[in-house]
Amino acid sequence: MSSLFTITADLSTERLTLRAWTVAEVSDAVEIADGLADRRPAHWAQDFPADGDRVIAGVIAEQIAEGPAAPGAYGHRLIVEREGGAVVGSISLLWPPSEGSVEIGYGVVPSRRGLGYATEAVRALVAHALTAHDVTVVHAGVEIGNPASVRVLEKAGMHRWSSDGTTARYRTGAPGETPSRK
Repeated sequence: MSSLFTITADLSTERLTLRAWTVAEVSDAVEIADGLADRRPAHWAQDFPADGDRVIAGVIAEQIAEGPAAPGAYGHRLIVEREGGAVVGSISLLWPPSEGSVEIGYGVVPSRRGLGYATEAVRALVAHALTAHDVTVVHAGVEIGNPASVRVLEKAGMHRWSSDGTTARYRTGAPGETPSRK
């Protein structure tokens, strides 16, 4: 396990930038989640943050309070449209990895769903995660009743490897690696 892997630069795709949250954005999202604010920064889509984004903002706020890590240092990123700069979702690596495996989670606000943003963002962050020397597998869980998210993972190149009837588990490994059944 390495605590040295960080994302210091933005990750760019054809239509998106995956960038770290700022401390102010974390604070704004937490305040919205706590009902202390209802105003959003102008660069956020009208429906950002969604429920999952608010949860991640809380996790990042706890990480900031615990130590010197900057927001997003290990993979918590905002999904930003390159054209116009609107924040439309978030994506995270749930760091640190366990036995070479790290989980990814993501969400795009309802107003931007169906545009392929989630797939584009997942591909980019998975590829980046697999550059860490201690990561050989990236995995995600999805509710079987959420076919759109199932398609996102499949289009991003992840393969279903288990299910408990409610949740399907998807994973992908570094080229040439055979992911364990973990």
